[in-house]
Amino acid sequence: MIFAAGRGERMRPLTDATAKPLLEVGGKRLIEWHLQKLGAAGISRVVINTSWRAGQFPAALGDGSRWNLEIDYIDEGPVALETGGGMLNALDRLGDKPFLLVNGDIWIDMDFAHLAHAPDSLAHLVMVANPAHVAHGDFALEADGHLIDSGPARLTYSGVGVYRAALFDEWRTALHGHAGAAETPARFPLAPLLRAAMRRHQVSGEFFAGDWVDVGTPQRLAELDRRLRNR
Repeated sequence: MIFAAGRGERMRPLTDATAKPLLEVGGKRLIEWHLQKLGAAGISRVVINTSWRAGQFPAALGDGSRWNLEIDYIDEGPVALETGGGMLNALDRLGDKPFLLVNGDIWIDMDFAHLAHAPDSLAHLVMVANPAHVAHGDFALEADGHLIDSGPARLTYSGVGVYRAALFDEWRTALHGHAGAAETPARFPLAPLLRAAMRRHQVSGEFFAGDWVDVGTPQRLAELDRRLRNR
């Protein structure tokens, strides 16, 4: 699954007319870098959730056949369901087996085929060193490979992970009355479910030392574009 529904407020004005994952960097649309890697890793089907400028995605990417993929688009409507709601809304298309999740607004030089060997946990997150614009990171990676939501040595979640549908078995309990849980379809972030699973030691992680960029602002997009074109 590729998360592609966000409005991209920090990327404005570029995202006023174009969905953020469809912005070009290094001669390709940002999302195309992911699709190319997913196809090369042997993945055959990708679910892409959309909201802002939703119609641009099938027009730009087609059915996915150019990457040896089948793309299944989910239009969440005018307001995105956030990360947790978006994943929950897509579960009937993702099935019961583990699935790979990639945020559409990152760039990562990673072989996704490696994640086929992820541990048998509810979620396995790829973590990276905290970039300059991140003060404290997200989660700490313990020596045994589990992630915890405490401690000073926090790393940043890369936006890449392997997930299982069972993470959502008690999602309403994990949200503790979050207002969006009562909406139809539900609208909520994924982080509370991950933290609840971490308390049960059901979330694992790994550190990725390769090239990764949170392409969240026009400046970072421009910097990445220069680097990729000069390689």
